[in-house]
Amino acid sequence: MNRNMSVEIENLKKDVRMRALTDTNMSIWWIGVYLLPIIASIIWAVVFVSVLISYIISLTKLPPAPGELPAFPWSPLLSAATAGVYLTVIATFILFIILTYRLVKRRNHHFRRQILLFEDITATIRKATMKKGVDAEFDLGSLDRTLGETKAEETESEKSAMLWAVLTAFNGFALFYVWYFLMRDFNKHERREDAFWTEASKILGKAGIKLEVPTRTEPLVERSFALYLILTIITGGVFGIYWLYVLLKDPNVHFRYHAQIEDQALPILESTLA
Repeated sequence: MNRNMSVEIENLKKDVRMRALTDTNMSIWWIGVYLLPIIASIIWAVVFVSVLISYIISLTKLPPAPGELPAFPWSPLLSAATAGVYLTVIATFILFIILTYRLVKRRNHHFRRQILLFEDITATIRKATMKKGVDAEFDLGSLDRTLGETKAEETESEKSAMLWAVLTAFNGFALFYVWYFLMRDFNKHERREDAFWTEASKILGKAGIKLEVPTRTEPLVERSFALYLILTIITGGVFGIYWLYVLLKDPNVHFRYHAQIEDQALPILESTLA
């Protein structure tokens, strides 16, 4: 470790380096997991209808004897399409377990890292204000309170990625609950984070240290779980495509902002203890 570097700054740098492991961008192409059974069903229906039409045409060209009806021609193509549907269902079952596991896991990992980051930023600001001779303990209490709320709501109520991945594979209600808390938790997390950075910037400003918090270009909106659930039900699951898209996209956008503000704040905080 650099002897001229404070413990607080070294810890902050570790927190930022952890970002590559915790703030995982997930491809929007994961929506394909939701679409697989739909596509397979459409292909099977097209094949079945084409075979049925061919069967009907054959009856009109060569009418069967009275009381006799030729067996339906279960063609190799239709058999392959049927086998494809079964294989798709199995593949979707497995992929949904993996998808849910990854969604919940990145929630947990990001929230844990955020707490470490909050702790180390607070420690850095506390030391910086003391170095500047500024009494900021009252204001720092606000950061401590935000940190305490974050720990209570995000760490102590951490969700088991493996447990919920397995439950959602066998229970549709569990799947909707996972989608509910993923949507809710990231929204609340972002609101607390904004409050933390605003207060941190204000405290540093009192010590003569300028930290301009960039404006979020795509803040997470508060989405209604009840509305999304109703729309998914009345559309026969079609709206679920957009819902899953949101669950993939929103954290990706949130992580991009994290990278922006952390990379901007770290040099400023480092210079305060130089």
